[in-house]
Amino acid sequence: MTLTRTILSLSLATLCTAAAATPKAPADVDGARIRAADQEPGNWMSHGRTYDEQRHSPLARIDAGNVGRLGLAWTVKLDVDRGVEATPIVVDGVMYTTGAWSIVYALDARTGKRLWTFDPKVPGENLGQGCCDTVNRGVAVWKGKVYVGSFDGRLIALDAKTGKVAWSVDTILDRKKSYTVTGAPRIVKGKVLIGNGGAEFGVRGYITAYDAETGKQAWRFYTVPGDPALPPEDKAMEIALKTWSGNNWVKWGGGGTVWDSMAYDPELDLLYIGTGNGSPWNHQFRSEGKGDNLFLSSIVALRPDTGEYVWHYQTTPSDMWDYTATQHIVLADIAIDGAPRKVLMQAPKNGFFYVLDRTNGKLLSAKNFVPINWATHVDLATGRPVVSADVNYLTGPKVVIPSFLGAHNWQPMSFNPKTGLVYLPAQESVAGLEAQKQPLFIPHKSVVNLGVEVPDLPEDPKVEAEIRSAWKGRLIAWDPVKQAPAWTQEYTAPWNGGTLSTAGNLVFQGTADGRAVAYAADTGKKLWDARVNSGAMAAPVTYEVGGEQYVTFMVGWGGAFPGVAGPLSHSTRVQAEARVVTFKLGARGKLPPPKQAPQGLPPLREVTASADQLKTARTMFNGFCGSCHGLNAVSGSVYPDLRYMTPKKHEQYVAVVSGSRLNRGMPNFASVLKPEDMELIRQYIVKRAHDLKGQLAQAGGK
Repeated sequence: MTLTRTILSLSLATLCTAAAATPKAPADVDGARIRAADQEPGNWMSHGRTYDEQRHSPLARIDAGNVGRLGLAWTVKLDVDRGVEATPIVVDGVMYTTGAWSIVYALDARTGKRLWTFDPKVPGENLGQGCCDTVNRGVAVWKGKVYVGSFDGRLIALDAKTGKVAWSVDTILDRKKSYTVTGAPRIVKGKVLIGNGGAEFGVRGYITAYDAETGKQAWRFYTVPGDPALPPEDKAMEIALKTWSGNNWVKWGGGGTVWDSMAYDPELDLLYIGTGNGSPWNHQFRSEGKGDNLFLSSIVALRPDTGEYVWHYQTTPSDMWDYTATQHIVLADIAIDGAPRKVLMQAPKNGFFYVLDRTNGKLLSAKNFVPINWATHVDLATGRPVVSADVNYLTGPKVVIPSFLGAHNWQPMSFNPKTGLVYLPAQESVAGLEAQKQPLFIPHKSVVNLGVEVPDLPEDPKVEAEIRSAWKGRLIAWDPVKQAPAWTQEYTAPWNGGTLSTAGNLVFQGTADGRAVAYAADTGKKLWDARVNSGAMAAPVTYEVGGEQYVTFMVGWGGAFPGVAGPLSHSTRVQAEARVVTFKLGARGKLPPPKQAPQGLPPLREVTASADQLKTARTMFNGFCGSCHGLNAVSGSVYPDLRYMTPKKHEQYVAVVSGSRLNRGMPNFASVLKPEDMELIRQYIVKRAHDLKGQLAQAGGK
């Protein structure tokens, strides 16, 4: 018997050793593995690490006591120096992540060595069809495949070992409209879920589920109704239709795009999505100024098998300020009034922190986390905000707080179950809004249609600096039970990165001014920071390989803030530079020097336009060009600063504006701008170059 047991034990040991030595198939992830993610904390297998999107890691080798010893382990330069917003996925020693133009990278998570790269080759002309750069927020993995949504609207499945295409589907409803995809897919019960962007350009929002193995469409849930002359697609659209007036939104798209946030509760079998703003923003144009306009700016619960509507909560009824509810959704079980509650938490653009019962969508609490003026409070009896009368820009110009960039944008927050705190990348911002009397443009591909005048930032550098000082960034450790901050960290600029919390009593965050930072999760004490060269907007992740814990920051300045608000982003003093930057204890690597800003103005052309013409030209520039090259022709360093145009660039100007650089991302404006309009805009650029020359001379520069 003893001999038999010995032989049996040796056989089992041999089998276990052989099994341990057998390498796992790449990206061999399924729902069971994601649900049990805490059992293998060394991996980061889904967008928020777990289905509840808490972005909290149980890893604790790096802790509050030793985090000061973090050093650069490795860095990888990405192919395009543009906005980087991805959350890397790390499975069994391989990192899968994305950069601008939806390019996918597979890297050795220990060394950063490239294993493969996939470029979906998005046509350059698609740049003008998105509001906020050609960003991408990452991939999903499932049973040996890597899934990415491309900027031009494809959902692509790649072989995780080779990066070769397994299948590709077109997710776009209407190719005549400016749909884009920037969000990361999620995979629930074998279905790949993906939404879209484009509300500012006049599209209809929806989320679609595809079979992860074949790419076959399983279901589609629309977030706003279609043509009221046709039967509603489902019960949800029948409910929504009653909250819209007229039919103008059909021409204008309606909006409600599901461009980012999702979470899933396996126990309740509910998928939660966040929806976007109306199209256009102007409620009068969109819906005759009437109705709540479901399901704009809402949290919606669906059945993941069928897309069936279960419940909704609308954070901003009749939204007319671009207060999307597409911000990060976190699920948690917390005690409220002494009783355990299954909650859903969100801090959308409008500045309120919401705690909902995720079983039924009932509002439990709501409190503003930054100063706001658009509403006084949320009525807990009705669940509706009490809107201030003085922010209705349909009656005249109004100053609105927060601005359209929000009190919290797409940058993810995290939740630490031990501290009970949510680590929220918040910001203060302000905007002036004024309704257009008539639509400025008819719906047109690549042309933004808001129904409001572009905010008029002053050209005076001193006044500009005063306004910039009113835009602030803040990391808030928010107590969702008390609905109050436990601690805060202040930044001089908004648009700082998403957060990561860990069991080592740490909170990691990247900053707009190009740093990676760690704080004590319980007290907020700053414990470590390191230069990363460019603005770090994405949320960091942590993982373990070979007994070593790593922390990775995706770095690359870009997105809406440095695009449209170029004059306000200058305090960051960073250039767009795209990198994966990874740290570990005791490492001593060094980053190369950061990119430098343009130096010296070229010879300037003469300004021949009159003052009145330049005023018109300024409006045209801000409307057509400002979202990329910056309002008032002051670039936020991602796109070229047109004030530095050389004589050669001026020779090419008309051709470039007319589409000669479509393959490089410059839209073709020939169909909406006459030659004399193009020249008028050029005159404004030249005028702003002269303004800059005067400012530099006054400051003693060149």
